[in-house]
Amino acid sequence: MVECVMATPAIKKRRGVDIYQGRKENMEDTASVPNALRDPLLPSGQAVINNPKSTPNPWDDRRNDLRHGIHNLSQFIKHVARRIANLFISIGSFLRKVLSFNFTVQGLNTNKVEHSLVLSPLQEERLQNLRRRLEVPFDASLVEHQDALRQLWRLAYPERMIPPFKSDLWKEMGWQGADPSTDFRGGGFISLENLIYFAETYPESFQRLLHKQDGVRSEWEYPFAVAGINISFMLAQMLELHSGNPTTKAGVHFLKLLGGDEMAFDRLYCVAFQLLDSKWLSKRATYMEFNEVMKSTRLQLELELETNEISSIRDMPAYILLNRCISDGQLHVSIK
Repeated sequence: MVECVMATPAIKKRRGVDIYQGRKENMEDTASVPNALRDPLLPSGQAVINNPKSTPNPWDDRRNDLRHGIHNLSQFIKHVARRIANLFISIGSFLRKVLSFNFTVQGLNTNKVEHSLVLSPLQEERLQNLRRRLEVPFDASLVEHQDALRQLWRLAYPERMIPPFKSDLWKEMGWQGADPSTDFRGGGFISLENLIYFAETYPESFQRLLHKQDGVRSEWEYPFAVAGINISFMLAQMLELHSGNPTTKAGVHFLKLLGGDEMAFDRLYCVAFQLLDSKWLSKRATYMEFNEVMKSTRLQLELELETNEISSIRDMPAYILLNRCISDGQLHVSIK
């Protein structure tokens, strides 16, 4: 405020001039005023009293631009921080779910392993016998295996002559080639034993499936014998019989059933074969859909084996399919 009352000639002259005089005089008088005194003395944002038209300050625009830029930058930082926070929240939620699932699975598996390890001497013995059967491959050079193949033919076609081991007649049973020994592969000798057991124990079901007597059949049917080999292989995988003790509920429960029935695997094989054919008909499947029908069959078997109420293979809901006897369009059920 001291500067406002400084006695200088320019100020005196400016005070003596009528502020309403022409622009020229005013500009001449103002030009003689030092720059320091022409600058506004009031804080920014307030009007200059003695100058009706204040001179615009270029720094104001720069400050505004800077203030606007800082504001945009702060908003951008807030947005990025929010996105990062949401990302960490999502990652945390995902990890929490994964860890929770892993702990749950580990807990379930631990329970299953604990149950599977508690085997009676009889269960252990029968399990080892079954595993030894699974390890035997089919060997066409062994007389025992040759005789088993002949026995299967006699059961399937009791009124027909047994063909040579390499003959196109084997294709009628559902072997892919003239030499049945080439179709066993992973099924092993037990798959032939399963077919023989099926034919001997449930001959009516065996014959119906062999000759495709049930339902409306597809023009491109699944081969009977090869399907049987696939079922043996599927059951061994489902029950985890090739390695260690079973860890699934179905596998653990099967060991309990094996303790009460030494032929539980063979009997389950017959149930699986009849169930597969039933699903085949209900889906109106063709040969190209065989794997899909097999998966559906396995899923139902697992679900039924997990039921605690089942104390034997005969208690399975699908077992009733084995005892159907069709005559004169009527369905009769006989329990064996």
